[in-house]
Amino acid sequence: MIIHTDLTNLKIYNPIITIGVFDGVHLGHLRVLDRLKEIAKEKGGESVVFTLWPHPRIVLDKDAESLRLLTNIEEKKGLLSKTGIDHLIVCPFTKEFSQLEACDFIEEYLVKKIKVKHLVFGYNHQFGKDRKAGFDFLNECAQKYGFSTEKLDVRLVDNDKVSSTKIREYLTSGFLDIANKYLGYKYFISGNVIEGNQIGRKIGFPTANIKIPEPYKQVPKDGVYAVQVKLGEDSYYGMLNIGSRPTVEPTIITKNIEVHILNFDQKIYNQTITVSFHKRIRDEKRFNGLEELTQQLEKDKKVIKQFFRLP
Repeated sequence: MIIHTDLTNLKIYNPIITIGVFDGVHLGHLRVLDRLKEIAKEKGGESVVFTLWPHPRIVLDKDAESLRLLTNIEEKKGLLSKTGIDHLIVCPFTKEFSQLEACDFIEEYLVKKIKVKHLVFGYNHQFGKDRKAGFDFLNECAQKYGFSTEKLDVRLVDNDKVSSTKIREYLTSGFLDIANKYLGYKYFISGNVIEGNQIGRKIGFPTANIKIPEPYKQVPKDGVYAVQVKLGEDSYYGMLNIGSRPTVEPTIITKNIEVHILNFDQKIYNQTITVSFHKRIRDEKRFNGLEELTQQLEKDKKVIKQFFRLP
């Protein structure tokens, strides 16, 4: 996959394009991308995904504090690169760009810069200023500028529509299994390991405290999870806790993400790790002291080792 961030002098042969945010690159998106590749093969062209970054709400400051995304731009690039598309165009989103009417966007970007031949898009796609332009408008533009269009039906899983919004809702409600099913992979977060208060180490469960650099990254519901941890090229299993640590810091409400990596005792401060969420084990609880907490952690560890079928 070739990634383009400069739209001048693009060299794409017979571009077959789809447009969207593609947050999470989930099964619904894969339906569109599979059809995109199919048409590109039929027409002897190249498949192209056109997306915007930063997210419009960040640039326009429209409830940016409440914005939650499944993927940042680097994660999105990584997921899209696995789909087999030929080109990814990451168009810089600016306040000036936000003022473009749909017709101007199609003419200036899709027609003049990319030279679109065919446009594929999902069932609910809207674009242009204030997202007012839909399928009927696209068809009118297609006839005017000489390209064809195709609108796809929604992807269903268990008779339910797959969408980024629903996946975020499942993650925040604790339904990790359903979220992962809709994604088509295990949900993951990446962050830097920072120094904590060392209480975990004192009770035999040293943890890596994870700081996520993006405030908009969606974090699953508080609780204990069975996770896989990637550090560089190495992979480990672990038990991860999301929450306020009510037993050891009952007066602090700041959310923490900390993972105890099984069979691992290295100091990895300031390194980046990625954790993939495989199973939600239980809610976060407040215990009557460290001894009771340690007993529960031993039980959690046993459950997680059984889940991963570890000796």
